[in-house]
Formats: sequence, C-alpha cells, structure tokens
Amino acid sequence: MIANKTRLIPVVILLVMSLSLGQKSPSYPQPPKLVTVPTAGILPGGSYMVDLNLFHDGGISSGIQVGLTDRLMLGVSYSASRIIGNEKVEWGKRPEASLKYRVFEETAAMPAFLLGFDSRGRGAYVDSLDRYEMKAKGLFLTVSRNFNFLGNLGLHGGINYNPIENAEDDDPSFYLGIDKAINPEITLMVEYDAALNDDQDHKFALDHGYLSAGVRWLMFEHFHFEIDFRDILMTREQIESVEREITLHYVDFF
Repeated sequence: MIANKTRLIPVVILLVMSLSLGQKSPSYPQPPKLVTVPTAGILPGGSYMVDLNLFHDGGISSGIQVGLTDRLMLGVSYSASRIIGNEKVEWGKRPEASLKYRVFEETAAMPAFLLGFDSRGRGAYVDSLDRYEMKAKGLFLTVSRNFNFLGNLGLHGGINYNPIENAEDDDPSFYLGIDKAINPEITLMVEYDAALNDDQDHKFALDHGYLSAGVRWLMFEHFHFEIDFRDILMTREQIESVEREITLHYVDFF
C-alpha cells in the first residue's frame, strides 16, 4: 500500500507543474493519445480519425473515432492476431468502444480536463486470461497542458480504473506523458503507465510499469505515420526485445 501511494507522487507533481509553469500554446491541437495513454485532446466536431495499428505476430488493430461536438468524441475498434503470416487467425473477442468528454478547456490559468472510457487494450487478446497483453485504460481522468518551449511541449497525466479485464487485479492506476514538437511535421512522445492493476497474478508488468516512446510524422496532409517502441523496460517475462509497432492515422472532416 505504501509503495502504491509513493508511485502516485509523480502525478501530483505533474499536475502542479501544469497549473504553474509557463504559457500554453493556444493554437496547438492536442493529440487524442500518445503511444498508449490518453491525453485531454479531442477531435473537433464534425471530424473523424481512422487508425491502423500493426503489432507483433502479424496483428492488426483498426478503429474509427468521430468528433460529435467540440467536447464529445466516440470511437469503435476491432483487432486480430496473425492476420499476416501462415498461422490460424486469432480474431478479437469483441469490438471495443471509447468515449471522451472534455470537461474543461485549457486556459492561461488551468489545464484541460477530460473524462473518458476506453475498452481497447494494446497487443493481442489473451483468451485464457480474458484480457489484452496491455490492459485497456477503462475509466480515466486526464489532465493536459501545453507550453511554448522551442515549439510546443505538452504535459499529460491521469488516473484510470479498469474493472473489465482480469477483474481480480483491478487496482486504480496512473500514467504520465510528454509530447514535444520538433518541427511542424515531427513530434516525439514519451509515456509511463504505472500499471498498478497489472502487477499481481500473471505478472505482465511486474512492479515496473510500462515505459513507451514514439515518433509521429505528418507525412502528408491529414495522414500521420507513427513508429512506437512499447514496453522499453521489457517488464513482461515472455518477451525478448522491445515491442516495435507501426501506427497510421488519417484525420479529416465529413
């Protein structure tokens, strides 16, 4: 219990920083997520985003998110493993859903606050354990703040609770993240997911959580190409190297 409380300290520090440092970059659109963790970013009303994630063992996850209003965004997705290759395809258990509502907009005095739900995990779905390799965020509250620092610098942090996967290990958890614009086309992302709900029975994340990073490139208008390096600390016992994934995003208006 003491260890878990100690691991919550970075969240408090990030929130204090977001309320007290610098000036925000008002024209910079916050991305809806970093590598795996959500931000307070949301699609504008009347827009949509289609994404395609390619992961290990020929796995593919695809989804669409729609900005219903400037505060409300809905999404659906589906994934399967071994789509590419010569092994039997392992279809996902069900389609997944997401919902995000931006409660407070970012101002010069306060960060943006967002409430959401996402049932989509990362990687393959493990039927025997009734969960994804990296659990979904479930219910979450995210705080985001942008600053002008040699281009945009975004700080993000949040808490989450997932009661739908492997419910015997359902502790609340937290996550932190940074995105840094290198130029108008390229953004670097680093995040840490404490995974406090993933450190007991099956030891997926042990006691170290998940450290991930990525590079997002605006290759063409509306089209983003992303390379992600997931679980850099290699906390899972069954892997021998850092997870390398490719994600494609297409964003446009109806």
